[in-house]
Amino acid sequence: MAKTENHEPFIHISKRDVLPWYKSMGIRAIAILAALIVCAIVTMVLTGDNPISIYAAIFKGAFGSSRKTWVTLQSMSILLLISLALTPAFKMRFWNIGGEGQVLIGGLAAAACMICLGGKLPNAVLIPIMIVASIAAGAFWAFIPAFLKAKWNTNETLSTLMMNYIGIQIVAYFTVYWEVPKGSGKIGIINQNGNEGWLPQIAGSKYLLAIIVAVIVTIGMYIYLNYSKHGYELSVVGESEQTARYVGIKVPKVIIRTMLLSGAICGLVGLLLVAGINHTITTTITDGQGFTAVMVSWMAKFNPIYMIFASFLIVFLNRGASEISTAFGLNHSFSDILTGIILFFIIGCEFFITYRISFRKKNGKEEKAS
Repeated sequence: MAKTENHEPFIHISKRDVLPWYKSMGIRAIAILAALIVCAIVTMVLTGDNPISIYAAIFKGAFGSSRKTWVTLQSMSILLLISLALTPAFKMRFWNIGGEGQVLIGGLAAAACMICLGGKLPNAVLIPIMIVASIAAGAFWAFIPAFLKAKWNTNETLSTLMMNYIGIQIVAYFTVYWEVPKGSGKIGIINQNGNEGWLPQIAGSKYLLAIIVAVIVTIGMYIYLNYSKHGYELSVVGESEQTARYVGIKVPKVIIRTMLLSGAICGLVGLLLVAGINHTITTTITDGQGFTAVMVSWMAKFNPIYMIFASFLIVFLNRGASEISTAFGLNHSFSDILTGIILFFIIGCEFFITYRISFRKKNGKEEKAS
């Protein structure tokens, strides 16, 4: 009889058991080191510049002065807050891609209060109204796709994405409606003379408020997801809606409740951007962080603590990218290339954390590779 051939595949991929935290962090550290080496090679080949000086410029762009350090921490806080807002929905397997629009609508509500009520009410009354209005507006903007999903099982990815563009156009309309001066196409600084509706500075710093809010929300979200009944219910819904219904969880109620929370936090971010940082409203006030937050949440595996580091990494790279362009006279696209390479390695290493690769030996036995 002819010898039976071995049809086992040469490469076998299997899911790992959960790795200890130190091993997963080690894999991530190796990925970052590999990314820096690749970036150094690309830099030398394409520009001839010393890669060490490039990395020094990245650090200088984020922490080169006291002001740059505060701006980096503030930007990190805003990105972290949006990531935290999206996380409950993601953990429930509700793909909320609408953070951008929810932040914009929350910011628009704050701007409307500042413009329409500024000078008519004292700040002690106006600011609480703005807080309630921004949170309610963001929650309402998230409620619409949540209701559609809960009621008719619509595709939440499309509906939340669509809501972003509707939100952008609404902000664009009111930007023209409130523009100062007329014909300028922008609102400018709102209530610049009297500072009506401007959020107070903490300890004389205009950067601390967003940082403090981010710390509070991070702690609260960690407790909510891991130790509350609501956090348990959304986890069960994320694992299996059928199981959730079997154990008596009302899935539509959980969907709507979770999205209201996500939208409320996004609305709070809009308030911070408009009344605490920029003191104006534009269609680009979020600077795309509503979409970047999706990546941050996924990179952190929906863990609020890990999101601190993921947010820091993204902001650090973005701040450093601008410094590279200025210091070396390079096209800004080059710094984006370096950022893309680093993110590619960081995201790609998650595969090796989740899966094990084995190679088949000639004798038919498997040899573990990673």
